[in-house]
Amino acid sequence: MGPVEKKAPKAGKASSKAATAAAAAAVVAAEVAAAVAKAAAVAESLALQPSTPSPVGIGAWDIKLPGWKAGQVTKAASSLLKFIGNQQAKSAELFAEDEQVIYLLLALKKMPLRSRKDKPVPLPLPHPLYTTDGMEICLFVKDSEGEGHKEAKKRLTAFEKNGGIAKVVGVSKLRTKYESHEAKRQLCKLYDLFLADDRILPSLPKLIGKSFFKKKKQPIPVNLRTKDWAAQVSKACANTYMFKNSGTSISIKIARSSFTTEQVVDNVHSALLAAVEHVPKKWAALQAVYIKTAESVSLPLYQALPEAPIKI
Repeated sequence: MGPVEKKAPKAGKASSKAATAAAAAAVVAAEVAAAVAKAAAVAESLALQPSTPSPVGIGAWDIKLPGWKAGQVTKAASSLLKFIGNQQAKSAELFAEDEQVIYLLLALKKMPLRSRKDKPVPLPLPHPLYTTDGMEICLFVKDSEGEGHKEAKKRLTAFEKNGGIAKVVGVSKLRTKYESHEAKRQLCKLYDLFLADDRILPSLPKLIGKSFFKKKKQPIPVNLRTKDWAAQVSKACANTYMFKNSGTSISIKIARSSFTTEQVVDNVHSALLAAVEHVPKKWAALQAVYIKTAESVSLPLYQALPEAPIKI
């Protein structure tokens, strides 16, 4: 009977160790489960965000349109860039343009009750269309004493590469040298971007003609009353611009054919989010959103169902 009594304590110790081990295993299992859940949550969060977020913090999750899909934007941008590449490869024109502009088109449900505004609305882009390097920029200035094109040229020589300005034209030159329609058309064709002293902007539509409006090259206002003209030029180049009109379609330059698909997508989201703030009723006013070039068909990014007719 003695030996039997000695084994009992050992059995108790064994069961105590087993219980401790089981408890430790349960704790480890709980920690593993928590870690797995946390990893799953992180993975889900990352799946909802782009791999290369926009520098201005714009993403598909900011777009307040029902059924908006970032994947559709990427697909459309990729298809459009491919179309442009094939078009340029097949082009037999000797002086074909190296780059094409990509537009964001906003189709509104109703015509806004407002007159056309010639002053553009600046829209920030994470990937600017214009730079002071490699772009031909023309500046329209006043002809007042000390502010004419000769004085402007003198001031611009103080900046490296003329502050990004290739040509300075005074208002008097617009009235005389560029009086004919053909001269206006050639001027519009020569430069990538046109800037203008904001004080003369109201008088420019009659002086520059229809070519500038057809090509979406309306002059961008800059403040030349400041000393730092170069900063004003750089600021103007960092944005794209929306021109308000009285129709149901708004066209905005958002990219170039040299951009990557990711850059086009970033600019689409950024421009759309900024532009809708200047549209009456904002998101509710949008019937459809497209991207296109001047020569391509419009690729849909979003289309709303037409509103039911009102019975009278």
